[in-house]
Amino acid sequence: MTAIDGTLEQAEGPRERLLWVLSAATFLIFFQAYMIGPLIPRLSAVFAVSDQPVGFAVPAYLIPYGVSTLFYGLLSDRIGRRRILLASLIACILLTALTATAQNATQLILWRLLTGLGASGVVPLGLALIGNLFPYEQRGRPLGWLFGAMAGGMAFGSTVGVILEPFVGWRMLFVGVAALGLVIVLLLWSYRDLLGDPAAGVPLSLAEVFRGYRDLLINPRGARTYFYVLLNAMFHSGVFTWLGVYFAQRYALSEIGIGLALLGYGLPGFLLGPVIGRAADRWGRRWLIPAGLAIAALAAAILIPHVPLIAAALAVTALSLGYDMTQPLLAGIVTALGGKRAGQAMGLNVFTLFVGFGLGSLVFGQIARSGFVSALAVFVAVQIVIAVVAVMAFRAERSK
Repeated sequence: MTAIDGTLEQAEGPRERLLWVLSAATFLIFFQAYMIGPLIPRLSAVFAVSDQPVGFAVPAYLIPYGVSTLFYGLLSDRIGRRRILLASLIACILLTALTATAQNATQLILWRLLTGLGASGVVPLGLALIGNLFPYEQRGRPLGWLFGAMAGGMAFGSTVGVILEPFVGWRMLFVGVAALGLVIVLLLWSYRDLLGDPAAGVPLSLAEVFRGYRDLLINPRGARTYFYVLLNAMFHSGVFTWLGVYFAQRYALSEIGIGLALLGYGLPGFLLGPVIGRAADRWGRRWLIPAGLAIAALAAAILIPHVPLIAAALAVTALSLGYDMTQPLLAGIVTALGGKRAGQAMGLNVFTLFVGFGLGSLVFGQIARSGFVSALAVFVAVQIVIAVVAVMAFRAERSK
């Protein structure tokens, strides 16, 4: 029995409060990640370059973030979650503050790349901790909290950041995020005893590592789950990353207008994340995942014609709901796959998620060179196909 297992009955209150602090850390990670996309038009003007070079700051953060989660998960299985999670959060804070020193687009991209490498231990280890702290049949609600925090970070990062920028400047946005991060580190330290054993002791030889990945990926349940994490992440990131440019070009919105138009993104998860999680615990994931995929496809399809601005803003909210009904539920499945290598399993999940985020933003940006209609049409078509296939792929994901 681990220290976590032995104290759960006496630590119900601290466990819940730790969940809130982990949610706050997750919120901050996604806030600073998603405030970049809507700022692309502004930053391109500041650095006197086109949108495309500044747009590389998004995948420059997301892809290294995804790759490094593989190593953080492995290290956490070997030396414990506490050290890695705290070190990663501190690295995120320092590098986010240093981003404010960028003098051109190249420096901005470099700082975002380093921040992605440093920050990527927080969310996967937080998700893995949920697997330690809550039994599978109760994980939907706490996972809903964490993914709701992700959604809230997306929503407020993409709106508050672009709204505040004209008043405080883009540099102070990064400094402010770093300051809030320090507060979260202090709060997290108060619950360090629940963050995992100092040394987990799982073998870390190269053969064991590859065997772990092989076992996760040859398992049919694991293979289809990771595959859907990748494709769904590509869809959502591809569409969302370029929504700031979309609203600027199609509706001639200013930074504040863009922020208001994106206000609904993340709100469904922020408000309904635990509710969606409880629904998954009660009825299973077999219908919710396909429905979420279909809702996201419909939302993006609404953006193809020149609809009224209010309809486009509502479509953004529906797009977010589609994300909130899929990725948290897929992560719930992953928590049941890892066994003693929960960190490795969740690291692979977040790696897949963020590589999908980075690839999606790159692919959509390239297709969008010929117009947003073409890019949206391609992404919607693929999302519809995987939604239909998901009905059969996840038919066994019933409630436990």
